[in-house]
Amino acid sequence: MELTDRDRAIYEWQIWVNGLGDAGQQKLKNSTALITRVGGLGGPLAQSLAAAGLGKLILAHGGNTKHSDLNRQILQTHDQLGKPRIESCRRRLMELNPQIEIETCGENVTEANVRGLVSGADLVFDCAPLFEERLLLNRECVRQQKPLVDAAMFEMEGQLTTIIPGQTPCLACLYPEIPPGWKREFPVIGAVSATMANLAALEGLKLLAGFGELLTNTLLIFDARSMDFRKIAIQHRPDCVVCGSCRPPGIQEPPS
Repeated sequence: MELTDRDRAIYEWQIWVNGLGDAGQQKLKNSTALITRVGGLGGPLAQSLAAAGLGKLILAHGGNTKHSDLNRQILQTHDQLGKPRIESCRRRLMELNPQIEIETCGENVTEANVRGLVSGADLVFDCAPLFEERLLLNRECVRQQKPLVDAAMFEMEGQLTTIIPGQTPCLACLYPEIPPGWKREFPVIGAVSATMANLAALEGLKLLAGFGELLTNTLLIFDARSMDFRKIAIQHRPDCVVCGSCRPPGIQEPPS
């Protein structure tokens, strides 16, 4: 789809960004991103992508809105309490950008739905609080050769990397096993989540529009207590069971 005069009016200031331009904005309009868990990380991320003019978002998030969501999940509201989170996500994003196409899945990522969710996207954003979901999504992105932006935070720290199968380490290279003792609920301030969400959104916009430098082969670490950013070089593990030369027992190609 070509840019319309309305598109140019809405995204005028953004199009002025060096390296983006009309061509980059048109790429965004014709791109689809999957966001898994549209909560403290995924909510602000989805909002930034919608505001930037991405053509389509696929959102996957299960469960109903709870009081404990409201300190950071900016797409949820008090009148949404007890109702499916995904409904509020869609409504709020459509209010922001009625031109965007939104596909919703009222479930978290599972073995049953991961293949279909990933197959519809040009780029995947992983915002799940559980490593089981993250590693499942990573495995499917490697299988389908889809780029993955992995954003995470805990307490006052965050980390971010961009995974391009065949070119960079995958998430299983960094975390061959689920860290012991990891729990779904953890300390979180909404502003830290939103910071990492918007850094992830910038990575995705650069990747899709084709400008700037990406965090490939690099892990960005953010410490909100000291406002310190660090970059750590990361490497592919030759023995990685996901992107290496072997597969773990029980993980086979899905049926065609």
